[in-house]
Amino acid sequence: MVQLRYEPVLGDTPQFDFGNPRSATWTEFDADLTNCAYPAHAVQIIRDTRLAFANSDMPRSRYWSVPDDIDMVTDIPYLDDDVRGHRLDLYLPHDAVVRGGHALPVYVDIHGGGFVYGYKELNRNFNVTLAQHGFAVFSLNYRPAPQTDFIGQLQDIAAGLTWIAQHGDAYPIDLRHCFITGDSAGGTLAFYQAVLQNNPWAARAYDITPSGLSINGIATISGLFDISPFTPGVPHPHYGDERPDDVVSVIGPQFFKRLAGIDPDVRFSTDLIRNCAIPPAYLVTSSDDFIEAETLALATSLSHAHKDFELHDVKAQPGASLGHVYSVCMSWLDESKEVFRQIHDFSYRLIR
Repeated sequence: MVQLRYEPVLGDTPQFDFGNPRSATWTEFDADLTNCAYPAHAVQIIRDTRLAFANSDMPRSRYWSVPDDIDMVTDIPYLDDDVRGHRLDLYLPHDAVVRGGHALPVYVDIHGGGFVYGYKELNRNFNVTLAQHGFAVFSLNYRPAPQTDFIGQLQDIAAGLTWIAQHGDAYPIDLRHCFITGDSAGGTLAFYQAVLQNNPWAARAYDITPSGLSINGIATISGLFDISPFTPGVPHPHYGDERPDDVVSVIGPQFFKRLAGIDPDVRFSTDLIRNCAIPPAYLVTSSDDFIEAETLALATSLSHAHKDFELHDVKAQPGASLGHVYSVCMSWLDESKEVFRQIHDFSYRLIR
């Protein structure tokens, strides 16, 4: 397994050290690409994407830390198969641990990464900061492509939720008040999962048994919501507009293949909104997010269906950029601090 390591030195330029067994890692690189079912071009794009994303995350990794007021329980297996994609972390405010009881509302976080990159460690600062705003935060791994496909990732996350439902009482948390959040591709998975958990008839189409947790709300950050252009065999007026080297476009024929066989009433986000009960949604993007339009389109669909949601489209200030999933990647920004305040207010208004 090729691993990624960064040992920061004052004034240095971030560098990868591939193959060092002592490496602290947050992504697969190429160990799962050997003899996979994807064509050679797709394998190369996955490898290149992972490297590009890791290069972007490398300088931010200097900021990853866990302060004294947050307690962590790490690498809990939610399935007993020793697969890294089937582990979770739990972040708890230390005050809640000291107080005990079962009063703390719960967020489940689904990381992004174009469905091919990253593990839960990527979102550590986001999870820490969310916990500091009055939540228990479960951060879930799921198997990246090509280890599984879109439906397999949804089934992984559902298994993680089932573990939480069965074991959550061991922690000072309130399982009656659960929320799901996700960024980028994790936003896709979070939106689908929240709807399927609350609509058992729809979950059956994905061979998912709901966990029994009631999902009170969804918070999505720069999500990708319309996956119809990437799904083979499904007519779409804009199909082909995507860049040929975009990883989601390239993996689509394999990754979304099974989605083409799902009941059209629950296949895509617009179908779910039209036909299912949708938990209240908090949506945030920014003016220089490269998929800003995805969040705006989802908000439009929710509005047409008279669903409960709030939309925040933040404009970057002159001379500064925010970009994609800024509150996850750069939780220390003033704009990110406002996102956390908004998530707190959105969630706590739904707690009854």
